[in-house]
Amino acid sequence: MADTVVLKKYPNRRLYDTDKSMYVTLPYVAEMIKNGVRVDVVDAKTGEDVTAFILHQIILEEAKMNHRLLPTSLLHLIIQYGDTALREFFEKYLQQTIENYLTYKSASDEQFRKWLAMGTDLSEAATKTMTGMMTPYTALLNLFPPSEEGKEEKEQQRQRQEEKEG
Repeated sequence: MADTVVLKKYPNRRLYDTDKSMYVTLPYVAEMIKNGVRVDVVDAKTGEDVTAFILHQIILEEAKMNHRLLPTSLLHLIIQYGDTALREFFEKYLQQTIENYLTYKSASDEQFRKWLAMGTDLSEAATKTMTGMMTPYTALLNLFPPSEEGKEEKEQQRQRQEEKEG
């Protein structure tokens, strides 16, 4: 996340965007975050950092709309072990796990796009093969042309074959 916006939280639960000089709602803040903006929320009266509290509120509001965000069994564990066993897990491992998942997902999506593009090329080659414009071997050679060493070896084989025949 590149940009950081400072919001002030007032006692009446209103949030004020100091950059745009306007009051904002929780859904508006959620949309900002989804667009890559980092949000820091400060209590207007005390100056205390209340970012985590506001982010929890956003997550809870979204969960309320979807009727479920986390499995019930996980929610029981969070309540049962609360600040002890799970805090370290959430701070150290959960964020890294999600970041790794997103990186892996992005790389997988990109690889799949490449395979689809290659599939398009294979389809064109298959069409040409079926209509007699090329043999299946020609189609493969077009997709995977031989290296320079392979070309030299093939030329030597051709010359040996000519010598045997001639």
